[in-house]
Amino acid sequence: MTVPSPRKLIIAIDGPAGVGKSTIASRLARKLGYVNLESGAMYRALALKAIEWDASFDDEEALLKMAQDSRIKLDATLGGNRVLLNGKDISARIRERDVTEAASRVSVHPKVREWMVARQREMGIGGGVVMEGRDIGTKVFPDADLKIFLDADPVIREQRRLDQQRVKGAPAETMAAELRERDRRDRTRAASPLVAAEDAVLIDSTKMREDEVLHRIEELVERQLAARR
Repeated sequence: MTVPSPRKLIIAIDGPAGVGKSTIASRLARKLGYVNLESGAMYRALALKAIEWDASFDDEEALLKMAQDSRIKLDATLGGNRVLLNGKDISARIRERDVTEAASRVSVHPKVREWMVARQREMGIGGGVVMEGRDIGTKVFPDADLKIFLDADPVIREQRRLDQQRVKGAPAETMAAELRERDRRDRTRAASPLVAAEDAVLIDSTKMREDEVLHRIEELVERQLAARR
């Protein structure tokens, strides 16, 4: 009799803006042969639609209807996720500053988050996923096999974000202020505020290189996999 293979892991990586979640999650997923589900990209897609339709970021009902009428798809590629909105590739557009700011505003609404969480669960329920965001370990997958909470000193996060987007010419003061405002919204919103899950492994990357963070998480993954053998 053939013994079925154990279900692949669900790995949740949470943390504030500018901490490097997306890069770490993408690299980890590629190493494991897992799918990288970037929850933030889904909120960005909805934010872009709100911008294009000139919808208010404060109108929860309108945003929910917009989400329900949209097809948001994440296609994993070697270079990261390709994000499709109603069949249109918006991968590059959603990384621009106006969409980043709008996504932070549309994501505070409880009904919007509830709808997004349901979709995210559908996408990752079978395992074999690395999902990153701000409420993955607390709300989307509270029973994830491994939960990581990445953090870093705010000044370091601001510098990393500035280094990432320096080519776009945004003033350093403006970008720092935007990151601090995103932190405030994420940590104080009524629906699924940014907090570390009680059973998450906390990793402070302030003095760590990206490869060191990735290696640390790989060690934790290997422990989980070894426990299943």
